[in-house]
Amino acid sequence: QAQLVESGGGLVQAGDSLQLSCAASGRTSSRYSMGWFRQAPGKEREFVAASAWSGQNTFYAGSVKGRFTISRDNAKNTVYLQMNSLKPEDTAVYYCAAAKAPYGLKYEGTYDYWGQGTQVTVSS
Repeated sequence: QAQLVESGGGLVQAGDSLQLSCAASGRTSSRYSMGWFRQAPGKEREFVAASAWSGQNTFYAGSVKGRFTISRDNAKNTVYLQMNSLKPEDTAVYYCAAAKAPYGLKYEGTYDYWGQGTQVTVSS
């Protein structure tokens, strides 16, 4: 069993940057693929970014590509989401997730463990 804890959320203005962190503990392995999802009020949870366990393969939703960067420090069991040029439509609760599988990382069902989420609010 792995536990994931997100941090770094907050209230920022449009155009600002924010970095989210997700620390894994418990039965963790650097061979987990990691992903970030988000859920805005009244909307379904959606894929944001993912990193295969090696960190060399990364994937992004079209709406964040070029603005967000996912990275990981396997020695620290931590994955990051650097968010630049934030927009009001990025406002959501952001969740990190861990998957044993190295594929299908854009789909929620692929992931085995989830964090509780951290709120990101971007004001215009």
